Amino acid sequence: MNLTTIPVIVLSYFLGAVPFGLLLGRWRGVDPRRAGSGNIGATNLSRVGGRGLGLATFILDAGKGAAGPLLARGADLEPGWVAAAGMAAILGHCFPAYLWFRGGKGVATLMGAFLVLNPVAAAAAAVAFAVSLLAFRYVALSSFFLALTLAVASAWLGGASRPGSITAMACVLLVAYTHRGNWSRMHRGTEGRAFAPSDSGETANG
Repeated sequence: MNLTTIPVIVLSYFLGAVPFGLLLGRWRGVDPRRAGSGNIGATNLSRVGGRGLGLATFILDAGKGAAGPLLARGADLEPGWVAAAGMAAILGHCFPAYLWFRGGKGVATLMGAFLVLNPVAAAAAAVAFAVSLLAFRYVALSSFFLALTLAVASAWLGGASRPGSITAMACVLLVAYTHRGNWSRMHRGTEGRAFAPSDSGETANG
């Protein structure tokens, strides 16, 4: 650990905590916390503000996920701290201090972080998400498959004991937790599906 380690980790968290979905929604005159699923992630922004707004939210949320590891690498930190910076950004998005620790679900930010930490694993995870979404049409389930594929691919490519692989494994649990409401709705049969005319039950990611 050097003198820049703690400041980089803290900065990564607060960058991750920036609620781009909320800011973009308000710019368009809507508070995503009070519309659609109530989430500040890209899926809900697409629903309440259009696909362009959802895409912008996804890009910005992914960008802040990438910012943490990039800052850590720029500060010449060890790989473990680079992974920790990525995790700090993801946790910032899910539990933002700016919003009383009520944030998004972390999927876009997770993908952004791993585009830096392990881009091949991130690409495999994106494919898993797309295949699952086409097959089952549940965003939450596809997000879980994304996180699980990311963890398996990271361990296979870099070894299970590598910091990035451990971070990916932790993110499987995090994604399962942030989507806990979706699992309950799926069990009750009330979870909305993607590509359906009426999908208000599907909680947003991001």
